[in-house]
Formats: sequence, structure tokens, C-alpha cells
Amino acid sequence: MADRSVLGAADVSDDELAAMVAESLDVEGVELLDSCAEVAPYDLEALTTAGRYWVHGRARAGGAETTYRFFVKVVQSWARSPLFRYVPEPLREQALAMVPWRTEPELYLSDLGDRLPDGLTVPRAHHVRYLDGESAVVWLEALDPVDLPWDLDRHVEAAYLLGRLAASPRVDPLARIAGRGGNRTVRDYADGRVASQILPALRGDDLWQHPLIAATFDDELRDDLRAACDRLPGWLDELDAAPVTPSHGDACTRNLLVVADRPGFSLIDFGFWGLAPVGFDLSQLVWAEVGMGERPAAELDRLEAACLPAYVDGLRAEGRDVPAAVVERSHTLSMMLFSGLSAVPLEFLDEPPTPDRERISRERATSARWMLERVAATDAAALV
Repeated sequence: MADRSVLGAADVSDDELAAMVAESLDVEGVELLDSCAEVAPYDLEALTTAGRYWVHGRARAGGAETTYRFFVKVVQSWARSPLFRYVPEPLREQALAMVPWRTEPELYLSDLGDRLPDGLTVPRAHHVRYLDGESAVVWLEALDPVDLPWDLDRHVEAAYLLGRLAASPRVDPLARIAGRGGNRTVRDYADGRVASQILPALRGDDLWQHPLIAATFDDELRDDLRAACDRLPGWLDELDAAPVTPSHGDACTRNLLVVADRPGFSLIDFGFWGLAPVGFDLSQLVWAEVGMGERPAAELDRLEAACLPAYVDGLRAEGRDVPAAVVERSHTLSMMLFSGLSAVPLEFLDEPPTPDRERISRERATSARWMLERVAATDAAALV
């Protein structure tokens, strides 16, 4: 009847599963006929995700046979990730604080879905349980995203709704659920990964002699990125003065699902949820596909030019009248800190060279140049 062994400790009893099926169908009770669990394939490794699974099967409700399906996600402390071994020992406590893994289960236990602006939803959580002191499982409704291209209009719609999310007084209390403060998060990231990994690499000579980097990042861009390292303390001071708002924290297009029977977007993956400088979510929305090699950097200017005013409109729709110049400067500096300085593909340095990796590296170089130009073009006095 059931083969859910792949779930291990994340599994539930048949009675619990039957109750979830009944809840999802909005009926009094069901009879489980069968069930199966299988690993959900995913092409990106996440720091706090231990497993993703589909659970599906058949049930009888009200005398009729029906099917059901759930998405099961196991989240864990970053300390359990294989990648954590690369974090220097003195920085591990700080690194763990930057990614509070309990955020996702706590949000699914909350009433976030009832607080979001119209046009944003979250998957319904049918079961949330802590497995031990460093992991939890979340059973979610199975969404069927529509495979549509992210054109300019879709980006603009997302930017507007992210602006509403940032300004929503109903969402604001839940932005503190992770204990992550906006400026503290920025400072911690700068003092952690940037100071220990990115700045030494950019300032050293070995990185620029690597064949992949030498072929895609020219000497002028190298010098400009090094100069940006020197300007970082001043940029951090500016961001300290930026308004702080609720933020998804990783608002890339993969985490904004388009679902056929719902307006707008369904938000997923809340590992970086919290407070952040205003405009923070624009960075991932505009740049993430370029960073992953899914969109050419030549589109960045057009995307940002359309998304920035839409985000500001979203803020104002929720009653938050932040000057556009403030949003622009805050967003631009956040993007430079979190994406521009790390645009050099350090993750490829120990991998064999391929034409695709060289293509991505070239696009990253173009995006780094674009971000440097955007920082220079924005109003340095806006946040003072």
C-alpha cells in the first residue's frame, strides 16, 4: 500500500497522511488506497535543504476515487551541509547566524499567507514538525507552476508586488521571525564572506591569472573591482542609513512561481527572509538569472529601468513614500555588495574549463561592469 521509505524520519503515519489528504480536499475523511514517495530532482544545492520529495497516491473520498500529491521539504542547519566544511573555524558561528534555518518552518507555522498583499501567496502547509534540534520537515501542497517566459511585463509585476511586500504593515511583524535585522545582516555578510573570501581573492594576483578569469575579466575591470573593495566601508555606512523593510531575501524568478489558478506569484524558499535595506529584493529579481547564466547581461539595464519604478509604486501603494533616489541608491549598493563583488565565478576555479562556463563568466564580467556604472550613476547623497 505504501512505499515512503525514502522519507526516513520525515515521514508521517498513514492516519496523519489521510488527515492531510482530507484537509487538502476539504472533506471530512478519506480512505488511503496507496502512497509513494520519491526524490524531487533539483539542479541547485541549497545550504539549508537536506531533501526534497514528492508524495503522491490514490484515496477514496465520499465513495469516489481521487489522487493526491504533496511536496515534502526537509530543512536543516547549515552546519550539516557538506559546504560548511569550507567555512573557516573562526567564522562558523557568524556564518550560521547569517542563515537561520528555522525561518522556513516558523513562517509556514505562521499566518503569513493571510498577511500578504493581493497577488502574493504561499503554498499551504499541511504538516510542520521539528525532527531534532537542527532539522525540520514541511509538508506542502503541491503546486504546478506554469512554464512561461519571464518577460519584461512579468518582471515589472513582480517588482511592484515585492515593493508592496516590503511596505506592508501586516507583513512587517513576521519579518522579524528570523531575528535577522537589515543593517546587521549587511554588516555580517560584509564582515564574513566578503572580508574572508571575496576581498582577499580580488586583491590577490592568483585569481586574475587563472585562465578562465584572465579570458573574461580584463585588467580595467580587475582594477575597478579592487577600487570597489576600498570603497566598501563608505558604502556600508550609507546602507546603515537606508530604510529597513521586510524582504524575501532571495527573490529570484525561481522563487516566484506562476501558478495557473492563482494571480501574481506564489513565494517559496524563505531561507533568507527577514529585514533588509529597502530595494534589496530588486537585486535578485533583476540579476539572478544573469548570475546563473540564464539571461544575458545586456538585458540588465532594461530590466532595472522598468522594475525600479514599479517597486517604488508598490511601496507607495502600501503607504510607504520612500523617495525613488533612496530606493535606487540602496538597491544599487546592496546589489554591488551581494552580487557585484562576487561576480567573479569563484565556484568555477577548480572545475574543468568548458565553453558554457566561459560564457557565464563573460556575462558575469559584463554584469559587474554594469553594477559599477550604476553605483557611479546613483546619488551618493541620497542615503545621507
